[in-house]
Amino acid sequence: MDGTETKRLFEKAITEVEKYLTWQRADVGPFNDRICAEAAKRIEARKKTLLESRNIAASLGYKMHPQLPYPTTHRAPQIQRKPTPVGRAPKAQTYVSEPELVEDDYQHILGIIEAMSHVMERSPRSFSRLGEEDLRQHLLVPLNGHYKGDGTAEAFNNIGKTDILIRVEDKNIFVAECKIWGGDKILSEAIDQLLGYLTWRDTKTALIIFSRLKDFTYMLNTMWKSIEAHPHFKRQVRVEGETRRRYVFRHQTDPDRELLMTALAFNIPDV
Repeated sequence: MDGTETKRLFEKAITEVEKYLTWQRADVGPFNDRICAEAAKRIEARKKTLLESRNIAASLGYKMHPQLPYPTTHRAPQIQRKPTPVGRAPKAQTYVSEPELVEDDYQHILGIIEAMSHVMERSPRSFSRLGEEDLRQHLLVPLNGHYKGDGTAEAFNNIGKTDILIRVEDKNIFVAECKIWGGDKILSEAIDQLLGYLTWRDTKTALIIFSRLKDFTYMLNTMWKSIEAHPHFKRQVRVEGETRRRYVFRHQTDPDRELLMTALAFNIPDV
């Protein structure tokens, strides 16, 4: 058997496989769609049953302690990615869980901030003269392009001159502080400001530092040391990149309450 015949037989086998796969997709596709719909239906029914049970327990007026732990937070329905919004969970009339920025959305938000900041790094002439407030505005545009708030086009708001905020049900679930590097004192004040905004244990935050220095490596080493020298610093969780690290801080007034802070640094030197 020569190469031509081998190729012909190989292509014939591929054609046969594709034909059978096409037949299978016609049957498997609708079946998978039905399975997904049924699973979503049963999950919603289960959630409704659990909330109704907790409602009944709460209305009895007795202190009850579950044998197994259950979540005390829920994904904030007001914060939804575009164009695929997350459905709003049923609301219990008595039992109320707290909104939380889930890890997936937290990482996605940080990724958007990094992507826009990398654009700034690649075009330093366009951004090197901008102040903290103007740099913050350049981050708000892509963030609100991906997320929307409850009944509004924007999920991210600004407070003060350099802050980015998501507020849900009268709670701050995400706060970011934008600062141009100015040394240890400026960094410590920025962390104090962030901690002052955070009101409960699951709030996630970000510290965004822009450096005007040409010696960016020196600035990074100084910044990491300054963060760990802060009086409310508790521990480093992990290094997420050369210019991004996650930390745990203690609350300003409650030493047992832990708060997450991701520090990100970007280099936009004067040119």
